[in-house]
Amino acid sequence: MSELKTNKISTNDQNNVAIDNALGLKSYTTAGRDALTSVAGDMIYNTTDSKVQVHNGSAWTDLGEPIIDVDFLVVAGGGGGGYGAAGFTAGGGGGAGGYRASYNNEASGGGASSETAAQIRANGTTTYTVTVGGGGSGGDSVNYYGANNKGSDSYFYTIQSFGGGGGSRYSSYGPSDGGSGGGGALLDTSSRGAGTTGQGFRGGYGSPNASGGDRSGGGGGGASAVGEAGASNDAGRGGDGVASTITGSSVTYAGGGGGSGNDGLGGSGGGGRGGDSGTGVAGTVNTGGGGGGSHGNTTTNYNGAAGGSGVVILRWATADATIGATRTGLTDGGVQTDGSDSYIVFTGGTGTITFS
Repeated sequence: MSELKTNKISTNDQNNVAIDNALGLKSYTTAGRDALTSVAGDMIYNTTDSKVQVHNGSAWTDLGEPIIDVDFLVVAGGGGGGYGAAGFTAGGGGGAGGYRASYNNEASGGGASSETAAQIRANGTTTYTVTVGGGGSGGDSVNYYGANNKGSDSYFYTIQSFGGGGGSRYSSYGPSDGGSGGGGALLDTSSRGAGTTGQGFRGGYGSPNASGGDRSGGGGGGASAVGEAGASNDAGRGGDGVASTITGSSVTYAGGGGGSGNDGLGGSGGGGRGGDSGTGVAGTVNTGGGGGGSHGNTTTNYNGAAGGSGVVILRWATADATIGATRTGLTDGGVQTDGSDSYIVFTGGTGTITFS
């Protein structure tokens, strides 16, 4: 049972409540606070942090501390293309890196809607992790499992995009799942990597031609479309990526790599083309594009092409905050402006950032 004890409560001339003594809020440690079932407007005193805190409906924030909205584009590294062994065997295309976005109601990957902007504490001390995922290496004679050639994950705060799945070689070693799935090299619907809900689509499966000779690889999945299946000697095209205007101009990211064989085009958004009796083309740097699959000829093996590295882009209202100048471990192009907003493009590394 709740109990209210007071000596005097009255109204002042402005019709506000006046209390003679100091108001004591209920105290909790951080652990005790987090165990509460809270709604917007709840207020406590946090004894761990020695601060008055209020719940905003989704998280606890320090009273009076500025909270700003930061839009994001977080693209993971693309998967590497599959290995093409001698004897006209095909490699599947690498899947695109996972794609998550919040800016301007633009879609995220895998057919998902735009996400909600991140709520960030602009107090100059709270740190937020940023990691730009690298592209996966192309498959070779040792590492031809699709799982060995996945792209690396990218992060901002609580947002994680998964690296693209690696493409497979023509054998029982299948492509891998990822942000978007890697392309397969077998005529089997199970020989294709799955994508991740809200990030990217699955890859396509491969095919031998009618005479059982030259084979074709399936395309890697992209952020906006599945990778195409190979057909006879025609390779599967990589799935297309998604366009973003977070930097003020439209740029497409996270295209899947093309499968090897004839016409194995990479998907729009940095997907590398598949090779035809040769090595595929690498995914474009800082797009999260998948690498193209490679195709062996009569006597020669060809390694798959590498996936493209990912990218993290943040955008916020210039009047709301300034990003900290210390961004050790990260590579970026500095703060840019577009209208009343500021944005920054991180192209490599891992580190922490602050806002104030």
